[in-house]
Amino acid sequence: MNLSQPNIVALFAGCGGLDLGFRQAGFNIIWANEYDKEIWSTYEKNHPQTFLDRRDIRKIPSAEIPNCTGIIGGPPCQSWSEGGCQRGIEDERGRLFLEYIRILQDKQPQFFLAENVSGILHKKHEAALKNILAAFEEAGYIVSLKLLNGKDYQVPQDRKRVILVGYHVSLNKKFTFPEPNPNHLTLKDTIWDLKESALPAQEKNKTNGSQCIVPNHEYMTGGFSTIYLSRNRVRCWDEPSFTIQAGGRHASIHPQANKMIHVEKDHFIFDPNSPYPYRRLSIRECARIQTFPDSFIFDYQNLASAYKMIGNAVPVNLAYALARVIFDDLRGVASFTEKEKTGYSRGFCPQNLGRIKG
Repeated sequence: MNLSQPNIVALFAGCGGLDLGFRQAGFNIIWANEYDKEIWSTYEKNHPQTFLDRRDIRKIPSAEIPNCTGIIGGPPCQSWSEGGCQRGIEDERGRLFLEYIRILQDKQPQFFLAENVSGILHKKHEAALKNILAAFEEAGYIVSLKLLNGKDYQVPQDRKRVILVGYHVSLNKKFTFPEPNPNHLTLKDTIWDLKESALPAQEKNKTNGSQCIVPNHEYMTGGFSTIYLSRNRVRCWDEPSFTIQAGGRHASIHPQANKMIHVEKDHFIFDPNSPYPYRRLSIRECARIQTFPDSFIFDYQNLASAYKMIGNAVPVNLAYALARVIFDDLRGVASFTEKEKTGYSRGFCPQNLGRIKG
């Protein structure tokens, strides 16, 4: 294993926010998997050194994935979301966690990191989560789990996510989560300089392309649903953002406008006396709030695709904070056997598939 730049693979990579944070921390992402064709171009443009496997993860034999020091990735979270049906492991997307465990058990890297929404901690998923943790442990890992808020790690938004990190038992170590940073970033810290240059989308919310002075600095237009208007959607300049959502229709309102007015239960309206108009955050503003650098260019035709890939990403700064701890822990390991350097296979136990049903 090259401790100067350990090789890792990324599952369910999306556009690669988690990957970028790990790369900034000193890791080399040699192979990634993403099945959503609307993301492929963006990933490949921004991670040219990484081989992107576009197949359905369920059809990729573990033997075709490179041996590596670590595996990172967030299995799809919709089935665990508090805003969704919460079917969890019973949902086809929820069961993709099993593919993550299959590959982990077969490849036996030194560590793994998995990310998911806070809804996975809901009481109705207690049994499923307990069995997932047991499967990670049976695969040979000492697992740490914690609910983190991105705003505590230099991410300018309230974003609660469950992080699981496992160290292989051969390391004789347990991951310790980094301490929260009390200095929270605000919207003014993050997007103030963009306030005058955003463009509304073209007809049918198509991109303006090269007409954007700042790349991707355009926002979705159109009406707002009754669900959207059921609560205030505006944060002030001196606050962190609301959670960046994986959909343009639900993007928060830019802080130039006044906070919305509560008129009755589950019903807010826009303030008619607001000094500036109400508009959604732009794609670039959402990317900044997710701590993507401006050099990270999103490739799309429909703005909805861009909002989705950004909202589903792990914030880069949060990924970096976690990756630095892992990198330092690995660097502190004195020696490795040849097996541990290259990874080795332990057959996936079919009985685990039956256990993780919650």
